Amino acid sequence: MSSTPEWATARALADYETFTLSVNGEQRRVTCSDDTPLLYLLRNDFGLTGSRFGCGLGQCGACMVLLNGQPTPSCDLPVSSVDSKEILTIEGLSNDDEMSLLQQLFVAEQAAQCGFCMSGILISATALLRRRRRPDEAAVRAALDRNLCRCGTHTRVLRAVLRAVEDACPN
Repeated sequence: MSSTPEWATARALADYETFTLSVNGEQRRVTCSDDTPLLYLLRNDFGLTGSRFGCGLGQCGACMVLLNGQPTPSCDLPVSSVDSKEILTIEGLSNDDEMSLLQQLFVAEQAAQCGFCMSGILISATALLRRRRRPDEAAVRAALDRNLCRCGTHTRVLRAVLRAVEDACPN
C-alpha cells in the first residue's frame, strides 16, 4: 500500500505535460513537468549519457548540446523551452559507428585526458565549424570559451580543431 495519498498523486500527474522533442533527428515524446531540465531527459529517459552534469548552472559546458544549431547548456534548460526544436547531442555527431572528422582528430591529437568535458567541447567546436568555414585560432578560442577543462588539454584541443579546419578546407 502506497503512503502517498491518491489526491496527491493525481495532483502531481496533473502538473505533467507531454512534449515532442527532436533529438539527433529522431522524434521522441516524453511526459514530465515543464521545468524538467533537458539534460535529465537526455540522460535518464533517452539513455544519451554523453552530455554530462557538471555545474548545474549552465556555466561549465559539460552538458552542451546543439539547439537549432547553437551550442546551449542543457543542465538548466527547461524542457518547455525546447519543445519542437532540433536537439543534437554528442551521440548525434557520428554516422552509425563512424566518428565525425572532428571526433577522429580529437583522438589523433589526444585531446581528451579524463574526457568529462569533451562532449561539450566537441559540440561547441562542431557549432563553430558549421557556422564558419575557416575560423582562425582566435575564433576557436572564443567559441570554446564557455567550456571548462580541468585537465589542461587546451593546446591539444585547439590543435585538433585547427586540424579539422585544414582537413575539411585545404588551401
